[in-house]
Amino acid sequence: MTITRPHRVAVIACPPVTSFDLSIPGVVFGATSLGGQPAYEVTVCTLVPGVVEARYGTDVVVPRGLEEVERADTVMVTGTSDRDNTDPRVLDALRAAAARGARIASICTGTFVLAQAGLLAGRRATTFWTASAEFGRLFPDVDLVPDVLFVEDGRMLSSAGMSAGIDLCLHLVRRDHGAAVANTTARLVVAAPVRPGGQAQYIETPLPPERGTSLAATRAWALARLHEPTTLAELARHAGTSTRTLTRRFRAETGLSPLQWMLHQRLHRAREILETTTLPMDQVAARSGLGTADSLRTHLTRHTGLTPSTYRAAARARRP
Repeated sequence: MTITRPHRVAVIACPPVTSFDLSIPGVVFGATSLGGQPAYEVTVCTLVPGVVEARYGTDVVVPRGLEEVERADTVMVTGTSDRDNTDPRVLDALRAAAARGARIASICTGTFVLAQAGLLAGRRATTFWTASAEFGRLFPDVDLVPDVLFVEDGRMLSSAGMSAGIDLCLHLVRRDHGAAVANTTARLVVAAPVRPGGQAQYIETPLPPERGTSLAATRAWALARLHEPTTLAELARHAGTSTRTLTRRFRAETGLSPLQWMLHQRLHRAREILETTTLPMDQVAARSGLGTADSLRTHLTRHTGLTPSTYRAAARARRP
């Protein structure tokens, strides 16, 4: 498998930066390869190359300027503490990139920069939950979704803070190259498989320290038998708890009910099978635990807007 050239990603550092956010695109996209070749080329740039102030920890050195935005296929802005006074030249660069059709994304409070550029007016977007009230006051023309991991509205994407940026980047990898490649990248960066964007950013009630603090073993058990029917009672029995407690703890750890989580994992498995095999649809449904070809079609169409055959054809078309 060969690729013409890597997909170019320009990450704009707007001081004061959140250095953790700034590192995410390079880590995730840098771990993604196709046939042994890099799938992405990631460049960090800023208005004035040199030392860029960081909000937490050590300042960072960014040697490249905004000319990198002009050649990028995807432009990302990461978290910043300066939420309403971004330099007009940065905003102009973002507007120009959007006008020529580049994909635009933000991590954490980078959403504020996209909104200042006018790129989110009338669109859905999200940001770090602690900044949601401020964002709503500053940008009432944006349809803010305050309690999700990430939002995709056309070619504009935004994520919540910190690790939600990893989820957004993995989502982009899946968008570009499919679930199988995204799964491989997630394993390489030791991250969870792609989580749904609608999953909650945070849990208001902390998990009580009763009978351990994690259902990881039960989730691993369920993943190993996705192809088999699994009831809520069976999950609870494996976890050694009641179904009520299981559901509460599952939501605390994943933001989803146990059965919602199972459905998401089965859809993810189905997408990977569709991308990597030529199995007939009834076998794809059986191996992913979705039961029948009709059930596979119903759930996949609802979640992706594509029928299984169309999804498979699109995945093949993406292959270089």
